[in-house]
Amino acid sequence: MSVTEVLRPADYESRLQRYLFERSEEGRAVRVGEKEVSERAEIVARYRDLFTREQLDALRGAHEEARAGEERERLYRLGKTCEAGLISAALAEREDALENAILAARLEFQGEELPLRSAQARVAVLDSYAEREELGERTADTSAGFNDERRDVIREGESLEAEVSGVDDPTARIEEEKGISLRELERALAQASDASSAAYETLRERWFERLLGPERGSPPNSYHVAFLRRLTPLESIYTKEKAVPICMETLARLGFDLESEPNIKLDLDDRPQKSPRACVIPSDPPQVVHLITRAQGGLHDYQAFLHEAGHALHYAGCDPALPYTFRNISRDHALTEIYSYIVEAISREPGWHARYFDLSDEEAATNAEATTFMEALLFRRYTAKFQFELDFWGRFSDDGGTPGGYEEKLTSATGVRYRSDGYLADMDAGFYSADYLRAWIRSAQLRSYLEREIGSDWWASTETGERLRALFSEGTKPSSEEIAARIGFEPLDTGPLVAELGA
Repeated sequence: MSVTEVLRPADYESRLQRYLFERSEEGRAVRVGEKEVSERAEIVARYRDLFTREQLDALRGAHEEARAGEERERLYRLGKTCEAGLISAALAEREDALENAILAARLEFQGEELPLRSAQARVAVLDSYAEREELGERTADTSAGFNDERRDVIREGESLEAEVSGVDDPTARIEEEKGISLRELERALAQASDASSAAYETLRERWFERLLGPERGSPPNSYHVAFLRRLTPLESIYTKEKAVPICMETLARLGFDLESEPNIKLDLDDRPQKSPRACVIPSDPPQVVHLITRAQGGLHDYQAFLHEAGHALHYAGCDPALPYTFRNISRDHALTEIYSYIVEAISREPGWHARYFDLSDEEAATNAEATTFMEALLFRRYTAKFQFELDFWGRFSDDGGTPGGYEEKLTSATGVRYRSDGYLADMDAGFYSADYLRAWIRSAQLRSYLEREIGSDWWASTETGERLRALFSEGTKPSSEEIAARIGFEPLDTGPLVAELGA
């Protein structure tokens, strides 16, 4: 096939499906530790015919000629995917080099040489505050050592995105693609964060004392957040061994038999190079959807499994008759994050704690409160991170990407000290933080809706599962804001979220 050959939209979509499958499977193999060297650049090279200026012009022309409706939206998404592919093709070798350097990185701790990712995972399970400080600092130092390479990739990527899209302002570019105002979203989130501050401060003092003890710093360093998320003093209750069976039974009460779902491929093994961050990789939904976790003990294992199960059920539950674009390509990730958040929210129900862990009502309420504390901490962290990213991209053309405001904003919002040199490792492409935060708002709205329609036991009802299944079947076609309208909320109504954070 000639590099300059232009495919019709239907043929382009079909070949794109094969490319994204191969790229996803390669990324999965590296992420789970099956491979120690990333070869994404080779895959990009094999499919370079998908990502040419001629192909992009053809897709843009087809989009302009299409009438309003699903076909026009499908062509828009294909065009945006082609744009992203042009940029990815140009960056693939540099991104592979950076990924491979991080995979190869080692550090010393207590006489042992650890891969960086293994060290990041170990910080979460160390009981000693001093040892977490030591290993946390070493992992942060090692990670920060890649900042020059990260910055170079970001700068080159931004230059390419501006040139390919024709939009110089990175914030305006993302607003157009997501179809929202990032500044309006930021104002709503800031108000919600302010409204929940008093409740958060009360929870923070109570749970910092219980989880970190009197030796904690003032404020404690962010190295301890992964330890906090495990709620380690409760580890004997939320054991590593029970996590999968209890999560499976939890999902079964909603009507989802995950173990018998042939489209969902479970990877629950522990490997040295496996990323400690749980994820779902939808290689070819609904037929091939990977759910990946790395259990470490503690309640976070349960929450991570339920969160990723929400993603997996969404992708594996989409209608196979949908065009591929509406099964796996979206303008952003805000829609699928709704479903991960609503399934994870089950872990914040006192009744769930009482049912599965033989706790009294008082004990269950206390432990559920701990999950609300962590939810509030993470929401405030992401709001501050989003605010930093707005500032970062607002001044990017002038300073090329500096950490100004990162440490100050996140530390002030959470009461946990974040290092300024962690800002690049903490950034996801395309304002993913905004997608998480829109999902936070929407999930709280959906939970309020389910409580109203089904009752307080919504989390253990097959009717909830039926309603979610109907949403899953639509794949990636609707926007997060469309879901808000269907359940009777304005997109930026944070009332249900503030109520949850202050519960």
